Amino acid sequence: MAGHTPNPLVLLFLGSATSLLFATPWAQPQTVSVGLIIDGGSPVGRIANTTIPMALEDFYAAFPGSSARVRLVHRDSRGDVVDAASLALELMESQGVRAILGPQSSVESAFVADLATRAKVPVVSFSATSPSVSHDGAGFFARAALNDAAQAGAIAALATHFRWRRVVPIYQDDDYGAALMPFLVDALTAVRAEVPYRCALPATASGDAVAVAMYRMESQQTRVFVLHTRPDLAARVFAAAEAAGMMGEGFAWVITDGLTGLLGSIDAPPGVIGLAPFVPTTPRLRDFKRRWMSRFLRDHPTAKAEEAEVGCYAVWAYDAAWAVASAAEHLTPGDLSSPGLVGGTAGPTDFAGLGKSTSGNKFLDYITNTKFEGLGGKFELVDGELAVEAFRVVNIMDNGKERGIGFWTNQSGLTRHLGRAANASSNGELAPVIWPGESAVVPRGWAQPTCTKKLRMAVPGNVTTGYRPIVHLDVDPATNMTAAGGFVVEVFEAAVRLLPYALPFEYVKAESMPYDNLVQMVANGTFDAAVADITITAARSNHVDFTLPYMASGIAMVAPLRDHRSKRTWVFLKPLRYDLWIASAAFFLFTGFAVWVIEHRDNGEFRGPPSYQVGTLLYYGFSTLVFSHRENLRNNLSRFAVVVWCFVVLILQSSYTASLTSMLTVPQLEPVIGDYAELWRGTAKVGIMNNSFMRDTMTRTGFPRSRLVPYKAAPSFHEALINGTIGAVVDETPYLRIFLKSYCNSFSMTGKTNKTGGFGFAFPKGSPYVADLSRAILALTESEEMNLIERKWFGDNDGCEATQAGGPFTSDSLSFGSFWGLFLITGATSLLCCAIHLITFVSTNRRAIREILSSHPSLRGMVRMFARLYDDKDLSAHTFRVKDCTAAGSSVAGRNDAGASPSAMHDAAGSPISIYNQAYMSDWSPQTSSPIPADGEIELAAGGQAEEEEATAPHYPHGSGDHGRGQEQI
Repeated sequence: MAGHTPNPLVLLFLGSATSLLFATPWAQPQTVSVGLIIDGGSPVGRIANTTIPMALEDFYAAFPGSSARVRLVHRDSRGDVVDAASLALELMESQGVRAILGPQSSVESAFVADLATRAKVPVVSFSATSPSVSHDGAGFFARAALNDAAQAGAIAALATHFRWRRVVPIYQDDDYGAALMPFLVDALTAVRAEVPYRCALPATASGDAVAVAMYRMESQQTRVFVLHTRPDLAARVFAAAEAAGMMGEGFAWVITDGLTGLLGSIDAPPGVIGLAPFVPTTPRLRDFKRRWMSRFLRDHPTAKAEEAEVGCYAVWAYDAAWAVASAAEHLTPGDLSSPGLVGGTAGPTDFAGLGKSTSGNKFLDYITNTKFEGLGGKFELVDGELAVEAFRVVNIMDNGKERGIGFWTNQSGLTRHLGRAANASSNGELAPVIWPGESAVVPRGWAQPTCTKKLRMAVPGNVTTGYRPIVHLDVDPATNMTAAGGFVVEVFEAAVRLLPYALPFEYVKAESMPYDNLVQMVANGTFDAAVADITITAARSNHVDFTLPYMASGIAMVAPLRDHRSKRTWVFLKPLRYDLWIASAAFFLFTGFAVWVIEHRDNGEFRGPPSYQVGTLLYYGFSTLVFSHRENLRNNLSRFAVVVWCFVVLILQSSYTASLTSMLTVPQLEPVIGDYAELWRGTAKVGIMNNSFMRDTMTRTGFPRSRLVPYKAAPSFHEALINGTIGAVVDETPYLRIFLKSYCNSFSMTGKTNKTGGFGFAFPKGSPYVADLSRAILALTESEEMNLIERKWFGDNDGCEATQAGGPFTSDSLSFGSFWGLFLITGATSLLCCAIHLITFVSTNRRAIREILSSHPSLRGMVRMFARLYDDKDLSAHTFRVKDCTAAGSSVAGRNDAGASPSAMHDAAGSPISIYNQAYMSDWSPQTSSPIPADGEIELAAGGQAEEEEATAPHYPHGSGDHGRGQEQI
């Protein structure tokens, strides 16, 4: 055993391990000193005391092989700015810190950031949210927290959502509170909300001082408040507000993120709305909350349970410490070779010679470029400040608990949900809110103030009786109380009722003066506004701001009326216009011609010499006007055409009679002066309203100033027009409506109306009430209330307008355009009947037409032969047939031989009277029976036989069976 030799491989392994163990010492991590300046007695200081050490412990637990270890050097500033600055100087010079976490307040951070920038030591703040200190002003300052200016847009969005037009900020009067105000006012102004006043409270304000401020605000009309203070001052504000009754129904309170993150420290009443940065809930955050609450209560045994809530300050402190620890990993031993500041000669009060940190620039770059997933989501510093994606909107409930009601983002605005759950329908919506006083009704944001200055509204005082319906103001001599009325005043009061806030005002009498002077008095502050019938003009708008016009107006002319009935000699031609007269005459001729064309071959009454036929055509056509035509129509086509034409004539006749009756019985009123051109050319004087802008307006257009006569009241206009002093009145339409309401039977508004700007209320330049009243006037105009007000003061003008020139009783001439459809129908009917008749004629006489065409005559000869063929009788027509009876035939023949008159024996081609009717009627008597043979009718002539055959046919003696041939020759 003693001589046993060890295995060489084992000895080699043990020797190598031993030499390696002794040759390579353990690598120790380098230490990075970081200062922490907080107010240990404040809620944020207590949160930081617990959170920052936990963050460093969690970081090194997650990265056990870190090359650097952050050593915290804690200092308590007790909230004093000077102490914070001296402690920072001591940490940089004596302790050699490479960075500083804190200070806690914005005022402290501003001083410390200035020192650190000179010393090139990064300062990372997790609680200084004021815009007064930033990375742009102090290059070595980084904000790992929210910039208060980012929430101004969210507050403005809430004001828009709940339709609050006035918001009062209550803020702490230092850099923390005052720095937010410019951003908040700009955001509210952008959404047309107003900040009527502000309430600035010192940080050390006593409870009594705060109570006085609350009672003063309670007496004003605004009921929406935004609170932006530190927790201790906020607690005093809420206590004083509850004592003043400002936490009841009708009030609205909004707190900023600095107070929402410390609800356990301010004892916020229920019903308050709060804003807080959105922090996504993750398993890591839930685990941190559980560990943090137990450690916080262990570190601070005297703290209330409500304070042991992880808010935004805890999340920001945790992520700031994590960012510093992560950046320290990139520092090299060379960066940390020189302790503290190098080359410093600064004294206790002189910092010009402050030394410089050798690692400052690199450390700052590492911190500002660090990105990681922190407790609050993605940690990233943009331009040295933490980027916040969204805000939570919460409703404070009992015991300081919060209930989420929505979110706000700069891109989407207010929305019920965020992320994937959000959609277009939820944008602009929030969950129901429980308001102060446990009310579910959204506060309207204002109430009638108990103590405020009333606006002095100027109203014209000395108004004549005729124009009192427009505006008037009466002053009680005993009490000196004013009572205004009229259309203008009632419209103004109706618009004020539609405002989203109370508008205290009183009416003040304005003495009689031109309205241009009244506008100047509003502009120079003598009156706060003018409630009058002031016409909006370009010149006046240079001095004041006008609301939108509440009444349209224009420049018009009124002139006397005269009746023209007795002077119209040819009034019977007036009912129809010339085009209808011409069309009617043409269709009378056309219809007569169409009847002649159809009846000429079949009806003897439309035959005869040419002059006789022309007379028959004209007589028949125009006789239908009075339905006196007596010619018997034998063709159904002509009968149909005449029936349609008679229907048209009936309508024309009725319309003519009605129009002529109206012209002869209804007064035909026309103004003496028809238009402005006639007024300009004439010499008559023109009446205008006293103190009106009409004088300057008309003289600018070149109208002679000597022809303008001013009057004060409507009766004066009436007397002057009656006695001929003036020939017309030129004024704005509302005044002329008042005039015509009393004298519309004798005068008329004539000429083209020239539009003006209308009537508006005048306010000083830049008045915030102009936009609100303009919107109220628009809403009032779209409602029925405006019509009711107008009818109340001006009445209904229907009865007056009926008597005006051009009114509903004035008869205008009837034109062809009103009857062209009837003429189209009768014309088409007549043409169709003629076409059918001609087609029938061609079909019946096709053999004769072929013979004419085959004979190859000249064009003139062909036309003559066609005319002769058409001019012949149509012997095949039933109108040239009689009943066959032997006795009747003998009797007829005997009477003809016995001495028939030559007129009865006239040639068929020349007689317009039917001999068939005479022969037939003379052969029939009541004593004889109808001569109807058994074999029916016997033709008297062969209908289709040619004229040559008729001429050479033999004549039979009287009484023969073929006596019809002799009948044809008669």
